[in-house]
Amino acid sequence: MRSGTVTGLWFALLSAASFGVSGPFAKSLLEIGWSPGAAVGVRIGGAALVLAVPVIIGLRGRWGTLRRNGLTLIIYGATAIALCQFFYFSAVQRMSVGVSLLLEYLAPVLIVGWLWVRSRRAPSRLTVSGSAAAMLGLLLVLDLTGDQRLDPVGVLFGLGAAVCLAVFFVMSAKADDDLPPLIMAGGGMMVGALTILVLGLVGVMPFAFTFQEVTLAGRQAHWLVPVLVLVIIATVLAYFTGILAARGLGSKVASFVGLTEVMFAVLASWLILGELPSAIQLFGGALIVGGVILVRIDELRRTPDATDPLDQPNVVEPVPTTGAS
Repeated sequence: MRSGTVTGLWFALLSAASFGVSGPFAKSLLEIGWSPGAAVGVRIGGAALVLAVPVIIGLRGRWGTLRRNGLTLIIYGATAIALCQFFYFSAVQRMSVGVSLLLEYLAPVLIVGWLWVRSRRAPSRLTVSGSAAAMLGLLLVLDLTGDQRLDPVGVLFGLGAAVCLAVFFVMSAKADDDLPPLIMAGGGMMVGALTILVLGLVGVMPFAFTFQEVTLAGRQAHWLVPVLVLVIIATVLAYFTGILAARGLGSKVASFVGLTEVMFAVLASWLILGELPSAIQLFGGALIVGGVILVRIDELRRTPDATDPLDQPNVVEPVPTTGAS
């Protein structure tokens, strides 16, 4: 396996793990009275502030790159960042978290279908088998055995989140090589923060804050602790490494590796909230990993000429050390 592929897989796992901790820490804020809009707004707005200075430094002498990719950043920030979270939290308000997450993670299947339509070539049996195994594993990890209430509008919100998540993987993989991942992540965060601010001001995503201690791992902690984790780890680190992973692996493989976020979320919930995963959830996690391996084996078996150019991983441009400091 090529070193670039191995690096891409590590970035994808790191991104999935970073995204996975967002649920438990966000839940600690929601339990003390924060609204979903407030949690999302602080998460994206805080990440935009953190990345503002590095992005400006990284753009020195490269403002033309920003102008050429302005539309890409607008679509990426508004769709893959702001609307994705808006649709997901809107689904959560109407249905259980499990059902909402399951709907959002139909994104890899949407990507397979999209590449099928664009290339006019049906996916191979390995890809189909890997897709089925990963989806079944996701269903088992979510453990949807209890009474679940399906709301038609909530289902539409969940499907909207899936489309936006698919956009994240595809745009991350296909961004121009002269647009560094740091600038793409930071620029997208700024656009996403403005989008969320507009949604909040018009009342679509209301903001409600309370400032009191939260409960983490059975202990009381300052409310800034989950906020900092959401901003630094679950957003800045998660999106940055997610872009690197998609550029190194291609959108399809990166999206399937992203399914491991559910396993990391289950583990984080166990450690932080005391929600112990069941045997069936562990078995589901094994199916997700198996599905990812099948999809990756299929990618390695295909020759360059047979691979859809829309899903070819880009060469990752090294991030300037000054921009990452």
